[in-house]
Amino acid sequence: MFNRAVSRLSRKRPPSDIHDSDGSSSSSPQTPKSTAKWASSLENLLEDPEGVKRFREFLKKEFSEENVLFWLACEDFKKTQDKKQMQEKAKEIYMTFLSSKASSQVNVEGQSRLNEKILEEPHPLMFQKLQDQIFNLMKYDSYSRFLKSDLFLKHKRTEEEDEESPDAQTAAKRASRIYNT
Repeated sequence: MFNRAVSRLSRKRPPSDIHDSDGSSSSSPQTPKSTAKWASSLENLLEDPEGVKRFREFLKKEFSEENVLFWLACEDFKKTQDKKQMQEKAKEIYMTFLSSKASSQVNVEGQSRLNEKILEEPHPLMFQKLQDQIFNLMKYDSYSRFLKSDLFLKHKRTEEEDEESPDAQTAAKRASRIYNT
């Protein structure tokens, strides 16, 4: 179930699909570049589906993608209202990330104290302490390396190149020809 949430968060909508409440397109020259937003905080990065996608790519190369997947699964879990669905998701999170047999085990303190009995009576914040630990691990470790990574820097350069319009380049070339003749 959390895979659907991760997939949904990872998808990027084309700019043409993003509109303000008045129907006008929200992509304007005044909006900060996505890489600038990502660099401002891990929170901003995790709010942007494209940022999550790029961060996951980076973490995959570092063999720690399970951290962001766990964080995303917990975010999705907190939004769950239905008790039966909450039990299913809690068990899935536990089995995937926290159990000793987990396929994508995260490294958190207190992991052993969280046992399967707690899964019978789940509540939206039951994973909060563990999620906070993983967030801090990402914030003070992986995130800073991500901002220095080739993957991030390449995306930033591409963004900057795209910002330069063909009209500006043409005008610059014309000015160059005029002054260099």
